[in-house]
Amino acid sequence: MKFYSKQIYLYFTLLFFFFSTGGNAQDRPASFADLAEKLMPSVVNISTTQVITTRNNPFPFEFPPGSPFEDMFRDFGEQQQRRTSALGSGFIIDKDGIVVTNNHVIQGAEDIFVTVNGEKEYEAEIVGADPLSDIAVLKIKSKDKFFPVKFGNSDAARVGDWVIAIGNPFGLGGTVTSGIISARNRSIGLSRYEDYIQTDASINSGNSGGPLFDMNGDVIGINTAILGQSGSIGIGFSIPSNSAKKVIEQLIKFGETKRGWLGVRIQVVTKEIADVENLDEPRGALVVSVADGSPSDKGGIKSGDIILEFDGKRINEMKELPIIVAETDVGSTISVKVWRNKREVSKNITLGRLETSEDFKPQLKTNEKPKLTRIEGLKIDVRALTDNDITSRGLPKSTSGVVIVKIDNDSPVNYLKLGNIIIESQKRNINTPGDLNIVVNSTLKGNEKNILIVIYNNQNQKRYIGVKLD
Repeated sequence: MKFYSKQIYLYFTLLFFFFSTGGNAQDRPASFADLAEKLMPSVVNISTTQVITTRNNPFPFEFPPGSPFEDMFRDFGEQQQRRTSALGSGFIIDKDGIVVTNNHVIQGAEDIFVTVNGEKEYEAEIVGADPLSDIAVLKIKSKDKFFPVKFGNSDAARVGDWVIAIGNPFGLGGTVTSGIISARNRSIGLSRYEDYIQTDASINSGNSGGPLFDMNGDVIGINTAILGQSGSIGIGFSIPSNSAKKVIEQLIKFGETKRGWLGVRIQVVTKEIADVENLDEPRGALVVSVADGSPSDKGGIKSGDIILEFDGKRINEMKELPIIVAETDVGSTISVKVWRNKREVSKNITLGRLETSEDFKPQLKTNEKPKLTRIEGLKIDVRALTDNDITSRGLPKSTSGVVIVKIDNDSPVNYLKLGNIIIESQKRNINTPGDLNIVVNSTLKGNEKNILIVIYNNQNQKRYIGVKLD
């Protein structure tokens, strides 16, 4: 018995030794020093300046916020200009001084300065910038030659792979941090094109625009955002290099982007929708509406279609489609497979350009008060759903519907709450208050007095509700 006990003890001792030493030693780099030394000359610190005009207060006191005197005396006092500065990071991709960074690092800047390898400072100019992807390209104003880095294949990067970040956090240029890829394909609500790499490499204010390197020294990401406002908590996000490369190429060539455009509004395919449509599983992107005269309209795409495949690429999740479409060349004719009437249909679509489309214009904000519409059949008042509603509530960007702003006591839906969003009625997507009125009124005119509506409650949970109309 003692002999066997010694054998077992020895086995577990050796097993523990293997997992605690040999297993990790093979994967973990002994040091990042050689790699960091090689890459440091290619990473730059970016500082920007901007002049802001303010008006000084001639009074020895401040009016309380909201006071009528605040507006009355707003124009008193002299205008003053003050210069503000901001810091960020970037990296060189061409020996002639082409630099990649984030758009938010240089947005609104009047002067841009780039410091190379913590030593020499150069003035830089904007080659092109793209707010949608948060990418900008700069050119160093110098005939000096620089040390570029190259892009790697971000699609080949795996969760658990080692990475290093180099940047200018809090103005501390040449800062190197390491970590692993924590997750892939993250969406955090910053833009319409989101496919972030998540990393636990320490990223802080000032790291924006800096590179995320793999162990070959290739750029696989552009560090863009962190979770939390007080500094790094081990959750940072980077734009994948494969997504960034085409944007960068277009900014260098044209000074702007040229994204593919379908002209559809889409939403998530839920399990309930998949079941109703006899689709094998919830996948693809459900077409909510088709813009008049758009490529999809001309190509025969209809509301209610579920886009399953685009240019031979299977669409598993709704969020994949906008990214794939945007990366496809404008003017190219693409085969699109859709699910319609419980069967697969193929359509050929010639892509338009997003930047010149009507879809690009609604991004402009307005201060107009929302128009209220009475839905007499339900005894409620509703308004159109806005982009601000979608962003503030964290809803999918493709969400369409109307917001309930008033409910009568005798309403057949008096158990609903103000702020609930009606997105469907009688299996029809609701894009405007008029859409809801049409469905309710047509039901009231028929023999059937029951309608099915689908809502988002105030916890953003989707609910199907049967309503009996009077």
